[in-house]
Amino acid sequence: MSETPTAGDAVPAAQRSSWTSFLKSIASFSGDLSSMTAPPFILSPVSLTEFPAYWCERPELFSAIADAATEEDRSLAVLDWFISTLKGQYTSRNESMGSEKKPLNPVLGELFYGIWPNKNGRGQTDLIVEQVSHHPPVTAYCIENRSKGLKLTGHNGQKTSFSGGSIIVKQIGHALLTVKRPDGQDEEYLITFPRLRIDGLWYGSPYIELVDTSYIVGSTGYTSTIEYKGKGYFTGKSHTFKATVSSPKLHTPYVIDGLWHTTSTVSSGPGKGKYKKGQTFHDVTTAKEEVTVIGGETSGEMGEFESRKLWGEVAKGIKTGDFDNASKEKTKIENDQRQRRRDEAAAGTKWPLKHFKWIESDPNYARLGQNINIAPPIEEAYEFLENWPEPFGKE
Repeated sequence: MSETPTAGDAVPAAQRSSWTSFLKSIASFSGDLSSMTAPPFILSPVSLTEFPAYWCERPELFSAIADAATEEDRSLAVLDWFISTLKGQYTSRNESMGSEKKPLNPVLGELFYGIWPNKNGRGQTDLIVEQVSHHPPVTAYCIENRSKGLKLTGHNGQKTSFSGGSIIVKQIGHALLTVKRPDGQDEEYLITFPRLRIDGLWYGSPYIELVDTSYIVGSTGYTSTIEYKGKGYFTGKSHTFKATVSSPKLHTPYVIDGLWHTTSTVSSGPGKGKYKKGQTFHDVTTAKEEVTVIGGETSGEMGEFESRKLWGEVAKGIKTGDFDNASKEKTKIENDQRQRRRDEAAAGTKWPLKHFKWIESDPNYARLGQNINIAPPIEEAYEFLENWPEPFGKE
C-alpha cells in the first residue's frame, strides 16, 4: 500500500521552505491574493497577456461559427468553440508542466500580438491583447476574422481569495462575440466566465477545477447555460460540465455533457446530423494550433512592452530551472513599474492605453444580460479602438 502524500511532496527539495512559507502567507492573507509573490518554481514562463490566445487555438472552430446555416446551428457552434477553449486556459499546463503554474502578472501597458494564418478557406484570425489595468489586474483583447465577419472583444480580471484549503478565483469581465450576417442582421453573443477553484496546494501540485455556472446569451434568443461540477474532496469527477441550450424557438432544449478538457456528447435535443442525440459534441484530444506571434512595431519587431520581449529573461530562467536569475529579472521589471507609477503620480499623469479605452458601463451586457436576468458584477468595461498595427495588414 502506498504511503499517504505529505505536504510539499511535489515541490523541489530546494524550494520546500519557500513553498511552506507561501502557504502560510495565503492562509492568513485577507486581501486579493493576486498581489502576492509566488515562489519561482510555481511560476509559468508565460504572461497572462498571452492567455486570450487560447480563445483561438482551434481557429477552424471559430471560423465554423460564420459558416453555420441557421441561428440554431450558429448558437451550437458558438458553444462548441467556447467549450473547446477551456482546456488551453485551465488544464494545458498540467499536461506540459506537471501541474498548474501561476502566470506572470502583466505590467500596465503590456502588449501581445498574434495571428492564425488563413488555411483551407477559414480566413486569417488576428489577435490584440493589452494589459489595461495593473491594480486590479485587467487584460483586454480583440480577436477578429474579417473575411468571416467574426469579432470577439472582451476583458478579464481576477479576484482571488483563500477558503477551505483552496484558492478561489472569481473571474471579472465578459466577452462579446459579433457575427456579421450577409443579410445585415448581425448576431451578438454575450459570454460570461466560470469561477475557478485551485486545489492541490498542500502537496505543491496545484490544479484547476471550474465551478458554478457561466452563460452564452445570444441576441437571437438562444442561451447556453453551462454548469461546471468538478471533483470534490470525496466525490465527483474532474472537469465535468453540462450545457443546456434553450430558446423560445425550441420545444426541446439541447443538453450536452462530458469533460471539458477532453470530449462531450449530445445527450438530448431536436438536432439532426452533427448535433443529433448521441453524437460527439466537442473533442479537444486532437492537436491544437499555436498562435503565430508577431511584433507590433512598424518594422514588425517587438517593442519593449511586448510580452515575450519584456519577460524573455524571466521565462528563460524558469524554463532552465535557474530560479535565482528568474527572480532577479522579475524583480527588475516590477521595480521599474513601481518607479513609472511614482513618476506618473508626481507628474499628475496616467499611463496612456494604446488599443482600448475605459468605459463606465457596457450597454451590450445590460441589453443581452436582461434576457436571462443577469447583471455584470462590475459595470465598467473596455472598448476596442479599432487601431490594428501595420504588421497585421489587410486580407
